[in-house]
Amino acid sequence: MIKVLEGVTVIEQGTFITGPAAGMLLADLGANVIKVEMPGKGDPFRAFKGGLYSPHYQTYNRNKRSIALNTKEARDLETFDALIRGADIYIQNFRPGTAERLGAGEARLRELNPSLIYCAISGFGNDGPHADRPSYDTVAQAASGFLKLLINPENPRVVGPAMADALSGFYAAYGILGALFERSRTGKGRRVDVSMLEAMCHFNLDAFTHYLSENEVMGPYSRPQVSQSYVMECADGKWVALHMSSPEKFWQGLANAMDHPELLQDPRFSTREGRIDNQEEMIGVLKQVFLMYERDAWCERLAVQDVPHAPMYDVDEVLTDSQVKHLQLEVSTEHPGGGTFRTIRSPVSYDGVRPLEVVAPPLLDEHHEEIVKALRRDS
Repeated sequence: MIKVLEGVTVIEQGTFITGPAAGMLLADLGANVIKVEMPGKGDPFRAFKGGLYSPHYQTYNRNKRSIALNTKEARDLETFDALIRGADIYIQNFRPGTAERLGAGEARLRELNPSLIYCAISGFGNDGPHADRPSYDTVAQAASGFLKLLINPENPRVVGPAMADALSGFYAAYGILGALFERSRTGKGRRVDVSMLEAMCHFNLDAFTHYLSENEVMGPYSRPQVSQSYVMECADGKWVALHMSSPEKFWQGLANAMDHPELLQDPRFSTREGRIDNQEEMIGVLKQVFLMYERDAWCERLAVQDVPHAPMYDVDEVLTDSQVKHLQLEVSTEHPGGGTFRTIRSPVSYDGVRPLEVVAPPLLDEHHEEIVKALRRDS
């Protein structure tokens, strides 16, 4: 594993997803990430069936070390301050004002370390009419207009993973890396602010561009209609996804795979514009044909014709896929207190070297003694 951020120290005082996700991304690149948690309970995401090592917590906390500190107590505050003095980056995702009450506001920490990169992740921003409102993933998705693009109007309910949480963490790490690069030239620390609302509006850029340039409000089927994307049930009850886009060769390949080369002679489907305007009719035609064969057979047929497709896997199926195995996406390690830890590695490789090494998420306060010893040694 090539640790491009080796030597960079991050103090993460994050909870739930956004802050921990940002810390994990930096840890995956080799940064020394120290997770500061409350004694006794730690990150609230730890709680699970009476324990403190939930799968939710494990998702965003690998490659880190944990120390439990109550900064309201003088001794723990002294340790926290020592950590800040030796850090390059600090990350928190508290509501505005909370960090100040905990002694972790930017002004105080910058007095301790003028070159510190201070990252604050919030729901709606640090000021403004909604700054004090609580925000979670679904709230940010809805406020940004993104959730409206995911909801099936015929069966309106929230679907999918916590995208706003994870993406806010990605944007925070992106901002931190920019500030870190600038500091390498100027020596100056920056404050990095990311709100979930801003992150999701930016991620939803395509919908805003259509509105701002064409006065068109996109709906849940707008992009799939233009991109000509389909999901089809097969004879065995499994599904396959198609993304046909615009090249005619893909459509001719699909027609051949279906044993219906005459499909594109139908006036409704003979042009890209026609296929877009008549997508519902196309879905009706494809549905009948795809029910004729099982998914594996369809994947073979589509591959022979070079049609852009993929089986619509459940997560357990993904891990058995030959390409996923070839890329060694699943990695594992042993944890002294939790058995075998299995996860999906970072997707970023450097110089062809895959990041196959991983450290299991820490138990609460697991590294307290070694972190404090290092502080004493360096003081």
